[in-house]
Amino acid sequence: MSRIVPVLLLALGLAAPAVAPACTNLLVTKGASADGSTMISYTADSHTLYGELVTRPAAVYPPGAMRDVVEWDTGKFLGRIPQAPRTYRVVGNMNEKQLAIGETTFTGRDSLRDPKAIVDYGSLMYIALERAATAREAIAVMTSLVAEHGYYSTGESFSISDPNEVWLMEMIGKGPADRGAVWVARRVPDGHISGHANL
Repeated sequence: MSRIVPVLLLALGLAAPAVAPACTNLLVTKGASADGSTMISYTADSHTLYGELVTRPAAVYPPGAMRDVVEWDTGKFLGRIPQAPRTYRVVGNMNEKQLAIGETTFTGRDSLRDPKAIVDYGSLMYIALERAATAREAIAVMTSLVAEHGYYSTGESFSISDPNEVWLMEMIGKGPADRGAVWVARRVPDGHISGHANL
């Protein structure tokens, strides 16, 4: 009996889940939920984000207005881009049209980061929430922003949902010599769920 206990404790220790700093998203389509809702769960691995709930009011802007872009992770000012004529109200990671966006960072090669770019992954999410009413529109906003202003971040997975569709988009920069990003977006088929984490 005295030999079994140490072996059992060792086995339990090896089987115990490890603590990992990982953003994790779970994406649920209408056909996979009990009430026909689309859903995204989003857990962030940053202890500095707990309890944060940012609200941006809907607004109308005059021609020529500019929007400051500040890196989400560090607060570093990256530059200014033209402001949209009209924006939607945003609370946290969802806007008034029930468009929601979450993320996980897979990083990739640092040489693919563009240090002269103006738009980081966090800004992409919130600018898209301000400007888009659907998941497809959000993808168009995000990809056009990086094509025009460059992508400051490394590799990112985005969960994007509206009341009808759920999408997963992956994006990584092209590096300082080539503005923009390489990206792919796929709709999660109705009746299915998807999950991704940054490990």
